[in-house]
Amino acid sequence: MPRLSGLDVLGAARRLTGRVRRTPVLTSERLDDILGARIFLKAEHRQLTGSFKLRGVLNRMLQFGPSELDRGVIAGSSGNHGRALVTAAAELGTSAVVVLPSDAPEHKRAAIEAAGATVVPFDRVATDRDALVASLVLRHRRVPVPSSDDLAVIAGNGSAAVELLEDVGCLDCLVIPVGGGGVAAGTGLVARSLYPGVQVFGAEPAGADDTARSLRAGAPVPIDMPTTIADGLRHPRPGTLTFPIIRRTLRDVLVVSDVDIVAAMRLVRDCVGDIVEPSGACGLAAVVAHPRIFTGRRVGILISGGNVEPALFDQLVGGPAPAPS
Repeated sequence: MPRLSGLDVLGAARRLTGRVRRTPVLTSERLDDILGARIFLKAEHRQLTGSFKLRGVLNRMLQFGPSELDRGVIAGSSGNHGRALVTAAAELGTSAVVVLPSDAPEHKRAAIEAAGATVVPFDRVATDRDALVASLVLRHRRVPVPSSDDLAVIAGNGSAAVELLEDVGCLDCLVIPVGGGGVAAGTGLVARSLYPGVQVFGAEPAGADDTARSLRAGAPVPIDMPTTIADGLRHPRPGTLTFPIIRRTLRDVLVVSDVDIVAAMRLVRDCVGDIVEPSGACGLAAVVAHPRIFTGRRVGILISGGNVEPALFDQLVGGPAPAPS
């Protein structure tokens, strides 16, 4: 099996130049004072599709040949990956099918369908998503584009960290949400390559802590049906490709509660004026929940997505959500 390196992530960053938005790094003196650290927020919630996922999808699909594009693409997704897939498919002149949980947020499903994808719903309790995708690949000969567990996807997702480090220089710590682990793995590879002393932490909800448990066990450990408000991080098991990279390059995966996630969403709103989804706020939630690790340090945090309905944001955080900037 090919071994991915930081050089592959740097190559993906070059390939994606001009194809994805170079999102800003947000700072706030108020946020720094509250958390007792110098905080740099990589604003992937301002990406073209509202999350970092476009990076991995495009890096994978830009390496397709004509025959692969002619077949069309398919992926399982909780929402953001599907939206990235259909966006990339439209740009490259092909079609997309998205296998989506029946309980996925309605606004995410609507956005995927509006962009032109065919949505295949499934019951996440009764059906193994990956097995369903595999069966559809065999039946329809579409090319699968995994949400995380693919070397090109991992490299593309890590390009967000390349931009962050280019913009702010050496950091003491990086904190990355962990769902399937693609962006955490890509970030770990490139950060440790560019700055060997940086500590990279994952952040995972307590109700979906498969990677944290697996690190403690020394091997992948599946969990029962994940339960968390962070719908994009509800993965029942670590990836075959992502887990060994995470184990090799991350200092730890920190577990946070849904209460911590809501507190982080509120901090982003109050300190920088942006709306972020629960999954997107999980990295910041780790700094809220584990302050002693980060006090007095320069900390980069990936805000991984902002695709949340204003009504749900208001319900979780309290008070009216500000208009997007």
